[in-house]
Amino acid sequence: MEFTLVDILQHITIQNFKTETGFESPIIDLTYQVFGKPLHTAPIVLVNHAFTGNSEVAGNDGWWKGIIGVGKLIDLNKYTVLSFDIPGNGYDENPDKLIKNYKDFNSRDIAKIFGLGLEKLNVDKVHSAIGPSLGGGIAWEMVILFPDLIDHLVALGSDWKTSDWIIGHNLVQEQILNNSTKPLHDARLMAMLFYRTAISFKHRFNRSVNEEKGIFNAESWLLHHGDKIEERFNLTSYQLMNQLLTTIDITRGRGDFREVAKGIKAKITQVVIDTDIFFLPYENYETAEMLDELGVENSIMEIKSIYGHDGFLIEFDQLEELLKDIY
Repeated sequence: MEFTLVDILQHITIQNFKTETGFESPIIDLTYQVFGKPLHTAPIVLVNHAFTGNSEVAGNDGWWKGIIGVGKLIDLNKYTVLSFDIPGNGYDENPDKLIKNYKDFNSRDIAKIFGLGLEKLNVDKVHSAIGPSLGGGIAWEMVILFPDLIDHLVALGSDWKTSDWIIGHNLVQEQILNNSTKPLHDARLMAMLFYRTAISFKHRFNRSVNEEKGIFNAESWLLHHGDKIEERFNLTSYQLMNQLLTTIDITRGRGDFREVAKGIKAKITQVVIDTDIFFLPYENYETAEMLDELGVENSIMEIKSIYGHDGFLIEFDQLEELLKDIY
């Protein structure tokens, strides 16, 4: 039977945090959950959540329970799994803890906050930091900020920077969020088209019709996702996630990639999805080539999927096979 050691949010207070933009926050409430072995009794796996994720990565409602659990890829009988919530993501449903101006924060700020959280928990070494999409970008920042902290970086459908393509996508998201009468709902409809693929739509819907609603099932599915995101997010938290996804860049203010990456001590594993039209795999292969030139230990693996970017939420059997040597 799958279990979690802790199934409620725990809290860490970060005081007097200053962001890269110069914003000073007197108190940041950092929430987290722990699964599996108690802290400091087993190797720690830090899981950084994606855009719509949270710290509930395992258990009955865990968004990554397909690979985190007893007897699964990241075995809760073997590891301590620790996951922080990005402050302001709205998961604890406390409006007083929301970040008021989402543009005060970037992805590097979140990586620093996670590092401070680990320090508060007396964690000075983690077996691995693993994250899909935005979570992987934050993990990339962490291996630069805290070079002795992480043994393995595992980034899935992610990259060390936000590409021009994603910057453009996020601008359109921002425009929808600022101008639509149903901002969250409509932004999510557009985003889902980038997270999946045309072939996955054909495979699932094949122009079938929802007779009850009198619309195509493809339309009904998208509208359903719009409704669900309204239940999960408020406008400010969604805007914050979009801002963080726009600002992934380990080179900002530090030099070019080769200059920054040569100091990486972690073993880097990139997992791409062959049909991903959001984080494009060819950019990860370029990164792997540069890491090879620098002598940074790394590998790149590929998931074969019709589902595009969302493959990291679906192709659990392939993830189990690809990452079994790490876990």
